[in-house]
Amino acid sequence: MECSAAVKYRPAPAVPLTLRKWPEQVITRAPQWCAVDLRDGNQALPSPLEPTIKRQFFQRLVALGFRQIEISFPAASQPEFDFTRSLIEEHLVPPGVTLQVLTQARDAIIDRTFEALHGTESAIVHLYLSTSPAQRRLVFGKSREEMIAMARQGAERVGRQAESRPETAWTFEFSPESFSNTEPEFALAIAEAVCDVWKPGPDRPVILNLPATVESASPNHYADQVEWFCRRFSRRGEVTISVHPHNDRGTAVAAAELALLAGADRVEGTLFGNGERTGNVDLITLALNLRSQGIDPGLDFSRLDELAECYQSWCGLPVHPRHPYAGELVYTAFSGSHQDAIRKGMAAQRPDQPWQVPYLPLDPADVGRDYAAVVRINSQSGKGGAAFRLERERGFAPPAGLMREFAQAVQRHSEAVGGELPPGAVGDLFSRLYFHPPGPFALNGFHLLEGPEGVILRADLTRQGEPWSVEGRGNGPIDAFLDALSLPWRVSGFEERAIESGNDARAAAFVRLERDGNPCAACWGAGVGESIVAASLRAVTAALNRGNFVTDS
Repeated sequence: MECSAAVKYRPAPAVPLTLRKWPEQVITRAPQWCAVDLRDGNQALPSPLEPTIKRQFFQRLVALGFRQIEISFPAASQPEFDFTRSLIEEHLVPPGVTLQVLTQARDAIIDRTFEALHGTESAIVHLYLSTSPAQRRLVFGKSREEMIAMARQGAERVGRQAESRPETAWTFEFSPESFSNTEPEFALAIAEAVCDVWKPGPDRPVILNLPATVESASPNHYADQVEWFCRRFSRRGEVTISVHPHNDRGTAVAAAELALLAGADRVEGTLFGNGERTGNVDLITLALNLRSQGIDPGLDFSRLDELAECYQSWCGLPVHPRHPYAGELVYTAFSGSHQDAIRKGMAAQRPDQPWQVPYLPLDPADVGRDYAAVVRINSQSGKGGAAFRLERERGFAPPAGLMREFAQAVQRHSEAVGGELPPGAVGDLFSRLYFHPPGPFALNGFHLLEGPEGVILRADLTRQGEPWSVEGRGNGPIDAFLDALSLPWRVSGFEERAIESGNDARAAAFVRLERDGNPCAACWGAGVGESIVAASLRAVTAALNRGNFVTDS
């Protein structure tokens, strides 16, 4: 018989923290960043990165702005060792960039690690030791005291190796691996023991990394653990507190943000959250979360689509369409009400004002996206979405009454094709329905004379395929045109737009005609021309065609 959940699983023990301060804190600046894609992310791939790809990945991380990059576990394999050597020997590490490497607390592995780093200007040696009760019991078979002795021994070996290589600027890092599953007092004790050996100070920089190696509790629990540790560590002002959240519960980004509130200075993670099991904290999401709050993350994700393509090619892993900030669909609205709000927000947004577009917490342009895909059209879309697409595809927004009518045609068309309308389809549909509807009339040319009693208009048309010349008088071109045609239609709505700027500007006109003064028998038409008169007469012709033969397909 299987155990019930209440028996099989135990809740995370409460952290003995009172008067916690992190809920009242506010993040005001970006943390130090360390990208661990080339080590932690690489070991999580079914096919590890080839050396050439790994080098390209390293160079991309540098270009993005990362200044601390964990590149390898040099003692784990010859390819890892050789890659580390190649970056150093071929002088591929730019000034200001520090290599970080991982090592277990074992003498031979530590020695091999320092051998791999020979000749580098600066490096972070990341020493780790698993500290959770399950690891101590099942993996090491050691007591707390024995584990502390092992950590001290590893720290001493790291210190001696560094002293023998004074040409390199060394930073030491220690991780009580599985910190999130370790008793708080034991994690504190083993970190104190390591720092008793390393004696951190201005000339001996030390990082204490507190990993959520397995995310086993809610983000606030992790924040409690970090704050509890920061309050009690005796050398808090002399060390950098780092966090390395994993994503087993799907809350690594939240855990990292709360850990920063709780006192952490630094975050280790990967692009797009790659890593063992459900992955590491996604540094792209975390950095752009900060940007959306007005905090410069110090990392450049302005070409995010290009980065996603490289990542997918290198790692063989997809970027989900709904991945925060980077997914294909994350700036896209299909819902009519969302589209309407986005359209109005975009129209009201000014370059010198804070970003306030509904449903878009970040300006897509900040990550290299244009606005073409912000609104996409299917049967769920509405008037606002159709108007937005029409503005983007054809450069104008029709009058509200015409837009309501056209939106229904767009919806019917989308339902007929059975899915999303491709780029350009909305503009093409508008042209078929309103600029060039089928019908008996075609305007071939016109001549306008202005006199003291109004205007005289002579027009050359084709009616039912036969030439037709007419002349009319009126108080304006449209009035004169309708007088010339002697048809039972009158104008009940007219608007004009400029659809280009500069010397090549053209005009668009939108005309609503009513038959015999009956508002229930009305048709819209649209026209474009080099002048507003030409556009208006073409719009009237289109409306007459729709009045004689209206089609919505």
